[in-house]
Amino acid sequence: MKSGLKIGLIAAGVLVLFIIGGCSFCTQTYNTMVAKSEGVGGLWAQVENQYQRRLDLIPNLVATVKGYAAHEAEVLEQVTAARSRAGGVLQVSDEVLNDPEAFNRFQQAQSELGSALQRLLVVTENYPELKANTNFLTLQDQLEGTENRIAVERSRFNEAVRDYNSYIRRIPQAWIAGQSGFTQKTYFSADSRAVAAPTVAF
Repeated sequence: MKSGLKIGLIAAGVLVLFIIGGCSFCTQTYNTMVAKSEGVGGLWAQVENQYQRRLDLIPNLVATVKGYAAHEAEVLEQVTAARSRAGGVLQVSDEVLNDPEAFNRFQQAQSELGSALQRLLVVTENYPELKANTNFLTLQDQLEGTENRIAVERSRFNEAVRDYNSYIRRIPQAWIAGQSGFTQKTYFSADSRAVAAPTVAF
């Protein structure tokens, strides 16, 4: 009888330790997923900040170019329209990270804007007076720096997404992620029009 009670107590103790260990593992795994998800969200905010900086530079750039190349109306309108479209999808919630379609709309709008800016800067090569304008040169330098920062922030964002996605896809984390609503996030895809900084060397 005593031997049976002893075995029962040992089995109960092992079961309690197993339950505590399992709960501890689940809690730690869940908290790691939250931390990695928040890390992705933080880097997403940095990407948005750089795109916002680019949006803020465009009106001054367009106004400066217009002063020297007013008859390039089509290119100026394309930049303005692309800026408007990009601005419409820029201020999005973190939910866009969990919605691949919304993320792709964001990326497409930014890509179109980058393309329009490149066309604008190519057109400015035909205007020596504009290329010598101090305000234009300053804006150009700021735009180039912003495009470089966009590329850096996108790369950091993709790295955080890769880390997060690979973590939640591993076993046993995948089981916890599935039960807790953690889903894969979308990467920025390579797009030479969006990633490459506009040619600004004159």
